[in-house]
Amino acid sequence: MKIAFHGAARAVTGSKHLITLNNETQILLDCGLFQGMGDITEGLNESFGFDPAKVTYMILSHAHIDHCGLLPKLVSEGFNGPIYCTPATRDLARILLLDSAKIQMQDAEYANRKIKRVEDQEMPLYTDKDVNKTLSLFKTVSYDQDFEIDPNITLRFTDAGHIVGSAAVHLKITEDGKVTHITFSGDVGRYGDLLLKSPQTFPQADYIIMESTYGDSLHVDLEPIENMLLQIIKNTCEIKKGKVIIPAFSVGRTQELLYALNGLELKNQLPDVRYYVDSPLSFEATQVLKDHPEVYNNGVKEVFKVDHDIFDFRGLKFIESVEESKALNSDDRPCVIISSSGMAEGGRVRHHIRNSITDRKNTILMVGYATANSLAGRLIAGQKRVWLFGQEYDVQAEVRSIKSMSAHGDYEDLLQFLSVQDPSKVKQLFLVHGEYEVQQKFAQRIINNGFKNVNIPEYHQEFQL
Repeated sequence: MKIAFHGAARAVTGSKHLITLNNETQILLDCGLFQGMGDITEGLNESFGFDPAKVTYMILSHAHIDHCGLLPKLVSEGFNGPIYCTPATRDLARILLLDSAKIQMQDAEYANRKIKRVEDQEMPLYTDKDVNKTLSLFKTVSYDQDFEIDPNITLRFTDAGHIVGSAAVHLKITEDGKVTHITFSGDVGRYGDLLLKSPQTFPQADYIIMESTYGDSLHVDLEPIENMLLQIIKNTCEIKKGKVIIPAFSVGRTQELLYALNGLELKNQLPDVRYYVDSPLSFEATQVLKDHPEVYNNGVKEVFKVDHDIFDFRGLKFIESVEESKALNSDDRPCVIISSSGMAEGGRVRHHIRNSITDRKNTILMVGYATANSLAGRLIAGQKRVWLFGQEYDVQAEVRSIKSMSAHGDYEDLLQFLSVQDPSKVKQLFLVHGEYEVQQKFAQRIINNGFKNVNIPEYHQEFQL
């Protein structure tokens, strides 16, 4: 048996890990889109590094695009096997993949407007037809169920607490009379998350593929999230009469913000201003979370006893049309605008930032992970001039950050996730989904906790198990 790492190798995107058995059965763990890798991004997404038609089974840990975003391309290039995931992941992947296809098709159409020769035109990575074919291959497996994929492979999902439907993947593989247990963490969430259950414990593994996004960080804020939001909104909207612009991922982060704001209303503390969610995708993602209450933690279940809709409160409006979105920029009244994307690299939020960034009365609030090269990352770093839509702008607005709002666990969460394992029984541990410097630091923490063979795979590197 061997495993090759074709994405999220010394990087935080493009998750793809391929297990090949001695009988040539191939199991692909995740099939993510590369994002934010600069000039090399397009090339990375063009080639898998393996033959999709030879993949036997596909297992999806969760629905984030950097984990599922190349599934339609995998299918269009020959994969025709089952795609196993949790029910909530299937529901979320449907809306995210259709949205991704729409973007791919629009980008190709825009690029081809000035290209007359058909043979020179760009093609989208995939289309909505590819997505629909992909969705027909999805097969759902609930948490904590031992599911026999074939006589030699058993799959079990445990809740990873990262986003709705997210799972750690546990495989029991029998080869030549020998049983091997492999765990893939997917992305690990927080212990004590606002909305979701904490990551579940899991059985002893022989090999572990472990994410390491925040392997050198602690998410420490001195105040609860509700208090920080209240202080920022009161100072910006009530005192300075400005706008709070919040770049937020449509899945997970937006719902956490709505839950926290709803909590302020339940305490009669919510400032009396207008609240907008300017992201059609966020509306659909919020509905998926409402449809899967099994993922909520006990604290949320207690809130349900007094509030039937934990994501709704006075003053909230979901913006759908482009015309409504544009109208927000010409409305000078104090308000809070939550809009994607979370790193401010695309989407409607860039227009809201451009409209607000040169005015001291406004605040731009970061609430999640941002790569250093992204607009959100540059603002967090204190950059005083930024480029938006081909023009340079002075950063006059106040820039704030709530570091504890992350769907990824910090190094204490990751170590707690691993603490249920006997390190002496883990033959190899592979670190994926992290920047290399971060992974090196986290590898040392893991070794200090008793794990012996810790590897940080390179892109396309293969290991014999």
